[in-house]
Amino acid sequence: MRKKYLLPVFLFFIISCDNESVTKQPAIQKSMITDSLLKANKFLTERDSELIRSYVNRHKLEMQVSREGLWYNIYKKTDKQKVKNGDIVRYDYRLELLDGTLCYTSDSTGTAQIKIGSSGKETGLEKGLLMMRAGEKAKFILPPHLAYGLIGDMKKIPARSALVYDVEIKEIVDF
Repeated sequence: MRKKYLLPVFLFFIISCDNESVTKQPAIQKSMITDSLLKANKFLTERDSELIRSYVNRHKLEMQVSREGLWYNIYKKTDKQKVKNGDIVRYDYRLELLDGTLCYTSDSTGTAQIKIGSSGKETGLEKGLLMMRAGEKAKFILPPHLAYGLIGDMKKIPARSALVYDVEIKEIVDF
């Protein structure tokens, strides 16, 4: 007698468990993710800009800001050869963080060399060097997105660090 009742009860449960009635997680739309990432990026970019602005004000620097967000001041100008894409640029430098921590300097590593446009170096450094001429000196402040970005260099530059470069172009090899 029990078997008679088990079959209808079992069938009732199977029929009532319709896939449509199971609560589903709402699908995360691609646009929701994109919007969230854009908002986070905007927030971080604004925060970086404020940190750099504070540094500039504390040190009483006269700086300009490029469209990409590179802060720069070419404080010793010449009328010599201008840097262009494809040039090899030899330069002396001093690289530190906004808090004054010295990371690298050509005094310890030697004069640096970079091929503009294909170096793999920080984008902001290349953009800054492209504004210069042989013999000029400049100060650049690279926000993280123009420097080493989210991970740093895994040595002396922490993740999401703005960098302060003092640069002097020693030589431009024209190709």
